Amino acid sequence: MTSSGGMLPPAFLRNGSPSFADFLADLAPDLLTARLLQSTIDTTHLAPHGTTIVSLRGTFGAVMAGDRRATMGNVISQRDIEKVFLADEHSMIGIAGTAGLAIELVRLFQVELEHYEKIEGLQLSLDGKANRLSALLRGNLGMAMQGLAVVPMFAGYDLDRNRGRIFSYDVTGGRYEEHDYHAVGSGSFFAKSSIKKMYREDISAEQATAIALEALYDAADDDSATGGPDLARGIYPVVAISDSSGVRLLNDDALTPMVQTIVAGRQRRPDGPLVDLEGQS
Repeated sequence: MTSSGGMLPPAFLRNGSPSFADFLADLAPDLLTARLLQSTIDTTHLAPHGTTIVSLRGTFGAVMAGDRRATMGNVISQRDIEKVFLADEHSMIGIAGTAGLAIELVRLFQVELEHYEKIEGLQLSLDGKANRLSALLRGNLGMAMQGLAVVPMFAGYDLDRNRGRIFSYDVTGGRYEEHDYHAVGSGSFFAKSSIKKMYREDISAEQATAIALEALYDAADDDSATGGPDLARGIYPVVAISDSSGVRLLNDDALTPMVQTIVAGRQRRPDGPLVDLEGQS
């Protein structure tokens, strides 16, 4: 993109914020989701919505998992949508709410982190990343007030504190650090209740993954907008793990035996595993 004289536009040459979102707002504000024309017509029922996301942390770092169902009113609009993404080398982001806007927010956030690293020559701290996501989310407030809300969850391994951390948000961009575990989306109440009965601070990454999968199964059992594992189609939750070595997505080869074990257990006990009460008074 050049000016009529063949020179780069001033936005490319101006010193200032390392934020890609600020740069885009100056150069091409029409490309930002928040600048879309607002309408007084209620179209929320026409936009696919995604739920449910859960996250747990342990001594290893943090795990985030999301089901694969997107709904549009009372219709399943997609069975294999992805709601958990890698944000950068040590963090991950999950989305609930209006799917299209949420995915655009994730893409902008990913570019934001990469742009900052290229301009400044270093990574943002985990707190800095969480704050940048809050600012991007606040820019979508106008759309949220029309019912097109995006509710992300952010987690990662904090290299400064040597532990996993989880952050939740509201539609206004409010940022809140969660302790131990959290869930967002329409099935979050059921998922959190499930995690509450199984969580321990000293869990391993494999145990945290199993708990997250059990929680999503419980959410799908009570919330019609949350999809359970689909063995017939081979559609399983998306699971990401962040630890000191980085962040990674689990592939189907790793998830298949875990999901099959959980489904087999539900055949014997549909309500899920019993809490170990040994030694409890």
